[in-house]
Amino acid sequence: MGHSNPLWWETAPLGVVEHRAVEPASDVVIVGAGYTGLSAAITLARAGRSVQVFDKLRPGEGAATRNGGITSGNLRLSHAEMARRFGEARATALEAEAKVAREDLYRFIADEDIDCDFRLVGRFTGAASRRDYEGLARGVEQLRRTFGIEAYAVPRSEQRTVLGTDLYHGGYVRMDMGGLHPAKLHAGMLRLAQQAGAVIHAETPVLGFTSQGDVYEVTTARGKVRARDVIAGTNGYTDASDRWLRRRLVPVRSRIIVTAPLPSDLMARLMPRGMMCGDTRQLSYYYRPSPDGQRILFGGRDGTIAREPSWPTEALRRTLVDLFPELASTEITHSWYGHVAMNRDMVPRIFSRRGVRYAAGYCGSGVVWARWAGQKAAMQVLGLDEGGSALDFRPPAAVPLFSGKAWFMPAVFAWLTLQDRLAARARR
Repeated sequence: MGHSNPLWWETAPLGVVEHRAVEPASDVVIVGAGYTGLSAAITLARAGRSVQVFDKLRPGEGAATRNGGITSGNLRLSHAEMARRFGEARATALEAEAKVAREDLYRFIADEDIDCDFRLVGRFTGAASRRDYEGLARGVEQLRRTFGIEAYAVPRSEQRTVLGTDLYHGGYVRMDMGGLHPAKLHAGMLRLAQQAGAVIHAETPVLGFTSQGDVYEVTTARGKVRARDVIAGTNGYTDASDRWLRRRLVPVRSRIIVTAPLPSDLMARLMPRGMMCGDTRQLSYYYRPSPDGQRILFGGRDGTIAREPSWPTEALRRTLVDLFPELASTEITHSWYGHVAMNRDMVPRIFSRRGVRYAAGYCGSGVVWARWAGQKAAMQVLGLDEGGSALDFRPPAAVPLFSGKAWFMPAVFAWLTLQDRLAARARR
């Protein structure tokens, strides 16, 4: 089955954070030291606030270093569905903010000189059916006209110039998305937060917090802290210390497998443009070349909720071979998973409850959204107008009969798998 640790850790091992005494008071306490928490910490510490960040794991050990490193900033819902749920104005604002959030990430990486193998190579989305292709082709014009994004349709007859497969019915390319090394991005953000003066506490769970007037008392495994503000950035790793949030975020396993190094001529045939990739199937898969261009990383939803059985790895491997039959005998060297956080609205969110600010629910697109939302939450704490965001509205509703364990995910996974299989048969 390969290594169960992420490939990313081989070139960017998780940093060791020196244990320091927990200070009894801070301006701000941040829960979670992933992209969200570190982004908030950088913004606040640079503004002169005293900041302590607590993580129950090693910083970055969660989704920040387990994702595919694709700078998508996706919104899972269509414009029409967002308009129906939230109104036309917010739907348009959410789409516009996705563009700004991507651009702000690219600016941040350049301005802060973070060496994270970032390349703006574009993203190809393959159409699982002719009908899907027609929809993607129509969307290209909106991307160009409304948002000024370079995008173009790729008919099936030209598909192999972009991706070496015949599986899809064409697709489309958008050039505003790229790829990076997620663990190197996290390491850079951790360095910046510490340089700014934020204190990071590793392997120090937050056990709960209560409000006492205008001050919060945060209880951790190594002591209590009084703080004027609290920001929660735990996303798919939210635990029972915040039961209210836990009922609103569904942790879903997203698994990535990695091939052994491939011959350069084969990589050139399979991924001639070195783009980030995805498709329109119900079990939305995502894949990309490794930063060194020698391997293919292939990811998708796992479908399990406990232990680490071998079948999800094998299922992903079969799907990869369906896409690229040339890889039928290729060794899979790594297979790992991380938790993405879904919510009932399926839109990333910033919200408040009893004065605590939450940034969460990135629905599998946290490379862009987590850093952006953490920064926005910090700006709100600072009282800055720049803290305004289309993501900032009512909390997502609680999920019925859910208290943290996604017991229904195996059934959801099976249903989506069946839909994809039926659709594939209909295309034959």
